[in-house]
Amino acid sequence: MEWRKSSFSADGNCVQVRQDLAAVRDSKNPVGPVLAVDLSRLSAVVKSGKLDR
Repeated sequence: MEWRKSSFSADGNCVQVRQDLAAVRDSKNPVGPVLAVDLSRLSAVVKSGKLDR
């Protein structure tokens, strides 16, 4: 699977996003842990305000 640098990365603190938006990882440790999440769905939930307290 292909990875790309997130547009939110800056100052050497790079987050990579998998092309299918199903996972993120730290670019400084590409063989390290990966957070598997449906980023499209998570983004929709965040934008909807359902996570607001």
